[in-house]
This record gives sequence, C-alpha cells and structure tokens, in this order.
Amino acid sequence: MRLKKQLILSLFVLFIGYISFGSLYKFSSSKNIDSPNNIKIMNYNVRLFNLYDWIPEKNIENKIVDFIKTEAPEILSIQEYHPHKNIDLSFFKYKYEKLSGGKTKYGQAIFSQYPIVNSGSIEFPDTGNNAIFADILKGSDTIRVYNIHLESLHIGANVETLKKEDSERLFKRIGATFKMQQFQTELFLMHKKQCTYKMIICGDFNNTAFSYVYRKIKGDLNDTFKEAGNGFGRTYDFKFFPVQIDFIFADEAFAINDFKAYNEHYSDHYPIMTTLGLTP
Repeated sequence: MRLKKQLILSLFVLFIGYISFGSLYKFSSSKNIDSPNNIKIMNYNVRLFNLYDWIPEKNIENKIVDFIKTEAPEILSIQEYHPHKNIDLSFFKYKYEKLSGGKTKYGQAIFSQYPIVNSGSIEFPDTGNNAIFADILKGSDTIRVYNIHLESLHIGANVETLKKEDSERLFKRIGATFKMQQFQTELFLMHKKQCTYKMIICGDFNNTAFSYVYRKIKGDLNDTFKEAGNGFGRTYDFKFFPVQIDFIFADEAFAINDFKAYNEHYSDHYPIMTTLGLTP
C-alpha cells in the first residue's frame, strides 16, 4: 500500500505491454521433434541477390546459395528473386518462378524437393509485386504453398534518412501503400478461399504482426514464430529496432516443431525457417 503511484503505474504499463505486444518477443518453445514427416520451409527476400551491390562485399549471391544449401530447406520461398548468372539452385529438384520487369527480371519463386503438380500467380495490378502458389506432393498429401510479396513502403532502413523526409509527404505515401496492401490482400484472400488443400503461407508482407494485412492473411492459421520462435524474430534490417515483416503461417494439419530467424546479413531481409510435422 505504501508503494509509490509511479511504480504502480509503471508495472501496470509493463503488464499491458506484455499482453498486447507479446508477439514482439518470444521465449523458446521449439519442440525439435525429429520425424520422417517433417518438412523444413524457408522464406527469404534475397533483394535480387545483391545485384546492385547494396552490400559492399563480394560474392554475396554465392554466400546466399551456400547458406541455403547448408540449412537444407525442402521448400524455399523467395521474394525479389532474380535469375542471377552466378546463381545455381539446381540442388532443388523442382521450381516455379514468376518474373516481370524489363532488362532486369525479378519476381517470386518457390523451390521444392518434392514434386510441384500445379502452380500459378495472383497478379497485383500496377506493381511488380504479386503472390504465387505451388501445389506440392509429399507422399499422398498435396500441400498448397503460397509466396506473397505485398507492396513496399519504400522506407529506407536508415533512421537519419527518415528524419530528413517531409512528414506530410511521408504519411501520404504510407497511406497510399497501406491501401494497395489492403487491395492486394483482398485479391489473395479470394484466391485462398478456393483452396481445399493443406496450406502454408510464406511471404514478405512489408508490414508488421500488428497490421490489418497480417491479421487478414493469417486468419485461423498458426504463426510459426509465435508457436515455436525465440527472441525478437527480426526479419528486416532496420537500425535500432527489431522489425519483423516476413512470416510463415501453417494450418492446423501441421505440428510446428521449430522456428529460426537467422542473422546472416546478405540482404536487407533476414531468412527465416520453420520445421513442420505433417500429421497423419
């Protein structure tokens, strides 16, 4: 009863913050169950494999490929994919890619060690972003894997650059982008509604776990980071703050046995991978 009001208020704020923003930081809940029914799925925005030398380091594209080969996902979902002359992902048996652009081709791709029996694209108008899907056959099960890349906010990771932006212009641009993301999400949901297969959704949402598009796309699926993640789950290289804008969702047909957010800095995004157990 003799505690200061400021202390009580601080404790109350911390409690509410933990409840409201608990998905920002997770303590390890990975099960690490080894099973022949497990599937490892990686999501990675590779930023054109550093085509324009954003990272001033040689052979970034080869380091990305070596990293993927070492971690050995069985399904790989890539945003900002580019058929770079030095890239060899032929250790995957199957792939589906959807590219656009002029001289520099870019887009989304799904690689798989299991047969892809059907694939396609959900076109988003007036943008190079889109969503693609691949129906993948594992044993007697057909699994629908979506790869989504929503409209970018076009905000640099450098805080000093943000400070120089005109506030009104910045808010207008963000507002317009949010509207585009909402429209793109609605197009995706119409397509998703027609799917009857077990489902995994991967992607770069260019928005956080507290956004409208996250809630709508996730629906009743499980966020693999929330179920089995550890730490902040940072997926984007934003200075001073751990931002998570890349996600992998899975429906209830999968047991979420593991989740990992990596620290390899070969892009402006960090790769994430989950291990899913396919229940009989």
